[in-house]
Amino acid sequence: MRKAARFFNPLFFTTLIILGFYGCSEDDDDDDIGNWVDRSVFDGSPRSGVSGFVIDNIGYMGVGYDGDDYLSSFWSYNIEGDYWSQKADFPGTPRNAAVGFEINGKGYIGSGYDGVDELNDFYVYDPTNNSWTQIASLPNTKRRSAVAFGANGYGYFGTGYDGDNDLKDFWKYDPTSNTWTELEGFGGNKRRAATTFTINGIVYFGTGVSNGTYLDDFWAFDPVTETWTKKLDLDEEDDYDVSRSNAVGFELNGYGYIACGEISGATSSVWEYDPSTDTWEEKTNFEGATRQDAIAFSNSSRAFVGMGRTGTLYLDDLDEFFPFEEYDDED
Repeated sequence: MRKAARFFNPLFFTTLIILGFYGCSEDDDDDDIGNWVDRSVFDGSPRSGVSGFVIDNIGYMGVGYDGDDYLSSFWSYNIEGDYWSQKADFPGTPRNAAVGFEINGKGYIGSGYDGVDELNDFYVYDPTNNSWTQIASLPNTKRRSAVAFGANGYGYFGTGYDGDNDLKDFWKYDPTSNTWTELEGFGGNKRRAATTFTINGIVYFGTGVSNGTYLDDFWAFDPVTETWTKKLDLDEEDDYDVSRSNAVGFELNGYGYIACGEISGATSSVWEYDPSTDTWEEKTNFEGATRQDAIAFSNSSRAFVGMGRTGTLYLDDLDEFFPFEEYDDED
């Protein structure tokens, strides 16, 4: 019996190549790790440059700028219930670019910019009676776009912009004596609009801008010894560059994250820091609009990013981050 002749069909072969190409593209999509899920939109007006802190499972946030006015309203976000509540207004001058931090179950907000002057006044918020009390002002230099964090029962505050110069000093606030003490030993650059996050009691600090340059030095602060240790730069390897300003930093399940911010325009990129290897890995971009001057809430097991602005558009959305889930654009 004569065997049937075999013919090469170029159309069939081309179809296989195309199908194989699209199959690879779908696999690449599956490699996007990190998912963002919409949560309750902020009840107040859209704003950027807000300041806040987390106490238990409540994120607190206030002040800021909405494109027309500097604000003094203050709100809480219930992490478990996914809803917002308005609280007692911040009692100081309306402002943005202030700092917020938590010490022993109370929140602190201070410094910033009121549209005319930089500020150095500070206030403490007591969530048990929804009230504010003014505390000692930061000595000497008024400023905006600084960083601050609470650790070991003290508040720490530093860097920023005083209206003429970028700064690199750091201060310690003692709530028992209501006093500020200047610290020594930070060897990094002057900067404004940097960010921090805390992992296992160690505070990690970096990003920011000075003299028109996005800074790449990265530092760890031990609040027990009050010493700084330089870590690998934020662009140490060719495959990552975390440098930016006006970003948010937060900790989640033992990893640190820097998200959004400004890199010659607002960005939505997200990077994950592993303190055990001192290295960074890129995650799925923030799913909402690109933004800078946002706010982040984290209770170590759940984390949220929202508000901020992109250009002249001020935002009021809030998303929860799941860093080890596959990206899903349907949620």
